[in-house]
Amino acid sequence: MKRQIAFALLLLGSGALVSAATGAGAGQGEAAARSGAPVRIVAQAQAQPQIQPQVPASAAEVKLSFAPVVARTAPAVVNVYAQKTAQQRANPIFDDPFFRRFFGGQGGPGLRAPERVQRSLGSGVIVDPSGIVVTNFHVIEGADEIRIALNDRREYEAEVLLRDQRTDLAVLRIKSEAKETFASIELGNSDELAVGDLALAIGDPFGVGQTVTQGIISALARTQVGISDYQFFIQTDAAINPGNSGGALVDMAGRMVGINSAIYSRSGGSIGIGFAIPVNMVRVVVEQAKSGSKAVRRPWLGAKLQRVTPDIAESLGLPRPTGVLVQDVVTQSPAAKAGLKVGDLIVAVEGQAIDDPESLNYRFATRPIGGKAALAVNRGGKEVSLVVVLEGAPETVPRDEVVVRARSPFAGATVVNLSPAVAEELKVDANATGVVIYDVDDNSPAAAAGLKPGDVVMEVNGEKIGRTRDLEQLVRTPLRAWRVTVGRGGRTITALLPG
Repeated sequence: MKRQIAFALLLLGSGALVSAATGAGAGQGEAAARSGAPVRIVAQAQAQPQIQPQVPASAAEVKLSFAPVVARTAPAVVNVYAQKTAQQRANPIFDDPFFRRFFGGQGGPGLRAPERVQRSLGSGVIVDPSGIVVTNFHVIEGADEIRIALNDRREYEAEVLLRDQRTDLAVLRIKSEAKETFASIELGNSDELAVGDLALAIGDPFGVGQTVTQGIISALARTQVGISDYQFFIQTDAAINPGNSGGALVDMAGRMVGINSAIYSRSGGSIGIGFAIPVNMVRVVVEQAKSGSKAVRRPWLGAKLQRVTPDIAESLGLPRPTGVLVQDVVTQSPAAKAGLKVGDLIVAVEGQAIDDPESLNYRFATRPIGGKAALAVNRGGKEVSLVVVLEGAPETVPRDEVVVRARSPFAGATVVNLSPAVAEELKVDANATGVVIYDVDDNSPAAAAGLKPGDVVMEVNGEKIGRTRDLEQLVRTPLRAWRVTVGRGGRTITALLPG
């Protein structure tokens, strides 16, 4: 049976994870599964020390508990209530111009499309005494009204300071006329976590009330989860159920090291596989929200990267697949200015090992613009050190956003001019030529044609598209058929679409 991700957007609430560091020294291990050959057990030259089970030696040891950690962190974990009003689709008969002529735009008096109120319950974590709260983006997505409920049952209205869909994070501010001081959590360092550290999950599963569960940090740097653009998650087996998403991951000193985001589940309940966004990513979003920014700006490398497969590793003479291979470098980008070349193998950023493109994107995204990053590069078998200046992706040409309305396969699509900033935002090739589809309305001709955000429109009926106004002008003439060429995910697709 195929596993499915149970996103917190579909759940009743969200919560917090609390990690307990187990002490000194975290070892690193490797697991290899081999089959088809007999296994021979060989005695070790030196016997490994045996860990003997022990019973509590004193009454004090019997009383050891996570209660002090819970007491410190629970007041900062809040419930986030979001509400939005959605208009339901009217009877399709009123799409016919004949009926609209007699009954009006939405079916006439008394026949307007009904409105439906949608509510979601999630969690958040207060990260500043002034009342700044971090939660998941999907908890408050499209909300008209947001309320925060503290664990002492006080409730407040909240405003959105910043939404960041790419990381599934949002920053809110509690509205308090008295300018109260709220219980908050200190931000820690998620890079200090080790597999095996204890973890506690605090949240409101299934709406039963604030609940604490315990487990361990099961894995770090999970990059193939498919939840957000910046995939680099902490995995835990602490029981996280519908209602726990959106809270915090903190250590035993009360410092937050992550935000809980999603679970793998076959049934919708916990099977011991939960994922949290590292606090080093959260910190970037929070700091930019505090500075008044409405969008998160991140450093841009300006290079196209490729995962190193076992075959590529063998061809490069590597003992194992590691690092990321540079496939292309954008002219005048930070990568080009630093001296990065096609064929270089990036193996570390600021001393942190890189195993895939997602790892490198995370390391860059958690560093501030204006600083520098040291890259360890393998070039032809030789180690090379490069320093990249951390700059935001430039908008070299205006976006000139156009919403296509003319009758065509593009009707309902929003297109923008391509620049490094747009390419970074939509994860497309910055060296591509054409215009980019930025958004597609539901139930539009563009959606029916299969067009998606991130598609690069290169040609229409043999005419090259260089700017958004080129496309807008071209589709003004109605046609019965359209020959469209788009770039998607490194592939070029040509299709004949009806008018």
